[in-house]
Amino acid sequence: MLAFEYVQLYLLSMPRPSLKEKIIAAGVNTLHERGFAAAGIREITTDAGVPQGCFTNHFKSKEAFAVTILDRYHENTQAIMDRTLRDESRAPAQRLRAYFDEITTWLEAAGWRYGCLVGNMSLEMPEHSEILREHLVDVCRSLTQSFASTVRAAQAAGEVRNDLDADDVATFLLASWEGAMMRMKVDRSPKPIEQFKRVLFATIVMNCDPR
Repeated sequence: MLAFEYVQLYLLSMPRPSLKEKIIAAGVNTLHERGFAAAGIREITTDAGVPQGCFTNHFKSKEAFAVTILDRYHENTQAIMDRTLRDESRAPAQRLRAYFDEITTWLEAAGWRYGCLVGNMSLEMPEHSEILREHLVDVCRSLTQSFASTVRAAQAAGEVRNDLDADDVATFLLASWEGAMMRMKVDRSPKPIEQFKRVLFATIVMNCDPR
């Protein structure tokens, strides 16, 4: 009896996720799987397991919610970049390989169905939504800067052609990667991802196994 009461007190003392956090955590998957346009507030709150009224208590609009979800998704992407692109124990070209391989593992686990939330949201973004457009610009700029930093390191190591501008290469990488994931979603096949990596590591990136 004493042990049971102790466990109960312990559980009650543990911090519990707020309803807002539950909506955000579930919302990343909801928008990824259903899409921005198709996911209504009812679907979002049902997936989060919270009352529908909680949504309007925490978010002014669906667009404001989408901005928050993009931030959370970007945080997750940055964590992957910390383990790969920014891992200075690896050669720069290997950092690029590690990043694309880790994302590929996730894409495979999702059955090649969902691609990148940033790319998906860019296609679905309402024409009139300036706040969402500006936020997507900021996220894409941040991703490009992360790639550019690794490209510069690779150029200094003689692993990427020095006759190319690092920012141009980074922009190309992000655009091509997003395109490969879009085609992957259509085909439900890893082939576009494999083609992207083969061409990248056989042309722009040198001294790295093209596989």
